[in-house]
Amino acid sequence: MPSKPKSVIDEKLELHPRNKHRGRYQFAVLIKKCPDLADFVIKNEFADETIDFTDSLAVKTLNKALLIYFYGIQLWDIPEGFLCPPIPGRADYLHYVADLIADNNGIIPKGKNIKVLDIGVGANSIYPLIGHSEYGWTFVGSDIDSLAIRSAKNIVDANGLSKVISIRKQKNKSKIFTDLINPGEKFKLSICNPPFHSSMKDASESTERKWKNLGKASSMGSDLNFGGKNAELWCEGGEEKFLQSMILESEQFANAVEWFSSLVSKKETLASCYYELDKIKAKEVRTIDTHQGNKTSRILAWSF
Repeated sequence: MPSKPKSVIDEKLELHPRNKHRGRYQFAVLIKKCPDLADFVIKNEFADETIDFTDSLAVKTLNKALLIYFYGIQLWDIPEGFLCPPIPGRADYLHYVADLIADNNGIIPKGKNIKVLDIGVGANSIYPLIGHSEYGWTFVGSDIDSLAIRSAKNIVDANGLSKVISIRKQKNKSKIFTDLINPGEKFKLSICNPPFHSSMKDASESTERKWKNLGKASSMGSDLNFGGKNAELWCEGGEEKFLQSMILESEQFANAVEWFSSLVSKKETLASCYYELDKIKAKEVRTIDTHQGNKTSRILAWSF
C-alpha cells in the first residue's frame, strides 16, 4: 500500500480557520445523519473512505449529509442539471466576508439585522443556508432562472426559513441590482459567484477537458459532476464582462449596500476590475486570496 502524502493526513489548512470542513470527511458520522450516503462511499488507493467526485449523484448526496450534520438543513435537493456547489468553498467565502464586515475589535456582527444580498442564488440556495446557520444573518437571494427560483424557495420553505431568507426573481436579465433592490432597502453586504465562461461552447470544451484529465471523457461526454445550467456557467463576455457590469452598476446603489463583493476565478480579470473601480471612485477595495485544494481563487470587495 502506498504511503499517504502529507496533504492527505493533515487538515485542509488552506481553508479559513472557522471553516467546519478543514478536517477530513467523517463518513461514519455523516452516514448516520444521511443513510443514503452509504451507497456512494468507496475506498481510495490508501484504503481511506471517500466518494467518486465525478459522480454527480454522489456529490449531491454528500452535500445533503454535510448540510444536515454541520448546518441543520434537514431537507435539501436540487433539480437535475443544476449547479451542485462544493460546500467547503462556499463556506470559505462567507467566513472571509464575515471578517470583512467585522468591527475594529474583530467582532463579527451576527443576527437578523445583518442583511445580505446573494446575486445568483441558484437552485441550491447554499450561501443563504450556510450564512444564516453560521451567523444568523438574513438573506435575499436573486436569480434570473424561474426553475432555480422555485427550487430555492422550496428549500427555504421546507426548512422553515422563509422569515430569514427571501428569494426574488431578477426579471431584467441585463441588470444586476436595478429592479431588484427596493427603494430605501439597505444591505450590509452583497455576494456573488459569477458565471465563469463566455459561451456555452467555452463551458462545454472546458468540461470535456476536465473529464479527459480524469480519464472519463468517452463515457461522460459533456456532463458536469457539479452540474450547471446556462446562466450559472456562462454569459456574454464571461466573468470579466459580468464583473465590469456589476461594478459600474454598483455605483448607483452606493447607499444601499455597504460592501459589494464577488468571487473572481481568473487572476487576469482583476486588472479590468481595478480599472473600473478606480473610474467610479470606490473608497475601499479589498482582494482576498482563497484556496481550496489545488484551486486558487479570490474575493474582490469594494465599498463607497
